[in-house]
Amino acid sequence: MIARTWHGRVAGAQADAYHAYLLRTGLGDYASTPGNRGVQVLRRTEGEITHFLLITLWDSLDAIRAFAGPDYERARYYPEDDDYLLEREPFVTHYEVLSTS
Repeated sequence: MIARTWHGRVAGAQADAYHAYLLRTGLGDYASTPGNRGVQVLRRTEGEITHFLLITLWDSLDAIRAFAGPDYERARYYPEDDDYLLEREPFVTHYEVLSTS
């Protein structure tokens, strides 16, 4: 199994709206992609900035490519992301999952 992590920052005042946006966009796309085993959405606020960390679990790199395309190490964004995100981080990180509980 492969874990894919993505990080984004939004203004704290937009944190709830951004989470609702994630539920309408990326999280639905993850769930509808064969080979996706789930997602965790983590949120942390520091002053006026809220960080989001998404951890998705996948059966294989082929499953990730089905979601992200051939350049699967690049982050995948949606048109309205610029309404929320302070910047677009260009890359995601992948980890081999050794154990879960």
